[in-house]
Amino acid sequence: MRIIIEKDYEAMSKKSAEILAEVVNEKPEAVLGLATGGTPVSMYRNLIDMNKEGKIDFSKVTSVNLDEYKGLSGDHDQSYRYFMNNNLFNHINIDKKNTYVPNGLAEDIEKECSEYDKRIENLGGIDLQLLGIGNNGHIGFNEPDDFLHMSTHLTGLTEGTIEANARFFDKKEDVPTEAITMGLGGIMKAKKILLIASGENKAEIISKLVEGKITTQVPATLLQVHPNVTIVVDEAAASLLKK
Repeated sequence: MRIIIEKDYEAMSKKSAEILAEVVNEKPEAVLGLATGGTPVSMYRNLIDMNKEGKIDFSKVTSVNLDEYKGLSGDHDQSYRYFMNNNLFNHINIDKKNTYVPNGLAEDIEKECSEYDKRIENLGGIDLQLLGIGNNGHIGFNEPDDFLHMSTHLTGLTEGTIEANARFFDKKEDVPTEAITMGLGGIMKAKKILLIASGENKAEIISKLVEGKITTQVPATLLQVHPNVTIVVDEAAASLLKK
């Protein structure tokens, strides 16, 4: 597990963008596992700038997103498809036909999940998986539990996750209570993992991720056994690390 500590959020975002760009520049047809949320927004802005400057070419890249809310269409302004289009895809030279996000309106959720995993397998797997981390240690929407799912699945969201995401909606009651998410097995199959976090509110969970015991009650700790994980954090998020 490689840990990179940058001064602040903007420096963390720039470094993360450089790491992703390095993967694409080495393999132009790379398969990228992408994430949503507040943390990667500036990283995506950096990638947009790099694309405009000719430092990275997305024309042959395929992307697969971690998750999507159940019940939201791709044109809903809080869906993750909308987020990705608005924050990245609309501004770079990627072919949107090669960008995949789970279908939150799928009538047969089980079939949607199975086909999503098959698509990733047919693509040859994920070259770089980008991850954020929840305050309770969830990655994707894999919440703390006694048992964790290997494959893409429908999951209920914890009260804490719903409250954390309520800031993006008009009111808490509007936050979906279920989501389709890539499973821990799918995440762990990625050839390389890049996890990013910033702020004092992430310091405790980053400490558990890096230095705590592996437990399904903190799903992100499973990353400790992955052979190629890079964690990029700012000084605030790294403030409780002992080393």
